Amino acid sequence: MTRSIPGIEDAQTLAQAIVDTIHEPLLVLDANFVVLGASRSFYEIFQVAPRQTMGRLLYDLGDGQWNIPALRVLLETIIPEHTAMDGFEVEHDFPSLGQRTMLLNARMVVYETSPNSTILLAFTDITARRVIEREKEDLLERTEELLNQKQVLLQEMQHRVANSLQIIASILMLKARAVTSEEIRFHLKDAHQRVLSVAQVQSHLHASGGVDKIEVGVYLTKLCASLGASMIGEDQPIDLRVTADHGMIGSDKAVSIGLIVTELVINAIKYAFPTPTANARIAVTFVSDEDDWSLSVFDNGVGKVGETAPGLVGGLGTVIVQALVKQLDARMIVDGVGGMRVAISRIRAPKLDKAA
Repeated sequence: MTRSIPGIEDAQTLAQAIVDTIHEPLLVLDANFVVLGASRSFYEIFQVAPRQTMGRLLYDLGDGQWNIPALRVLLETIIPEHTAMDGFEVEHDFPSLGQRTMLLNARMVVYETSPNSTILLAFTDITARRVIEREKEDLLERTEELLNQKQVLLQEMQHRVANSLQIIASILMLKARAVTSEEIRFHLKDAHQRVLSVAQVQSHLHASGGVDKIEVGVYLTKLCASLGASMIGEDQPIDLRVTADHGMIGSDKAVSIGLIVTELVINAIKYAFPTPTANARIAVTFVSDEDDWSLSVFDNGVGKVGETAPGLVGGLGTVIVQALVKQLDARMIVDGVGGMRVAISRIRAPKLDKAA
């Protein structure tokens, strides 16, 4: 059961106490925009006295500082039609405060027992908020500009690196054709293929428009296609295929994996099929699960001969592969039965449950 306030004076006292308690500046206006009441915070913030405020037209307060066109639109047009308005933003240069951005909330109070109406007008100073927002916008614009500049520089760097690698590969091939020593020619061609493998990932990074992560399957497919086109001859056709999921990996790790695949595929092409073999094939498989991944290169060639895997033990390629596997924090297993399979995997150790 609600209790009414005994007298009108008590009601006015309570109303004024409520107004003074509000932290934000608040004005109470009549239908003609004359000030009927003001909160204590209004006097403090706008540095005016009650005698300069009470009973005066809002637009005349503070030598006309509230005679703002946007405020007139709010009070004279919007409020009569909608009786309420929240978040009406006004920017004005107040003599005592300087340039300020105010958020206005207005309510028209209509009484059941009186034809008169009252307007409640509350102010929130959001100047500091708007300054911070503009600073954030400026910072974001500058950050985007710097990122764009960085991207342009990275693309230019990638382009130059790719061109340099292509030049080095061409020089190595020219030297390989010019020398008379078969051993030197062999090593120069090996170096040529290794440079091409690095150039391939640079080319893929440039095409993908980024340097953070690339899709391994697409990269390995392009890499193996390039290796097959340059190394598989008509006298021994080899079906070289790549099977991979859509896993993404950092470009630095992609370079290492690409070099490993290059070494193993070159090794298989050179040594797996010493005599013409029907249905010769090399299969490259990559599977990933977040940070875990596994890579295998399999051929259905001669496999191990005695205790030795042709081309895989003791050569420079082996040293390179082993070093790259260690760099990737992975492990390698070689199986030379029924062909040659080299499996490389990186599996994280499962986290132990502390509560167990």
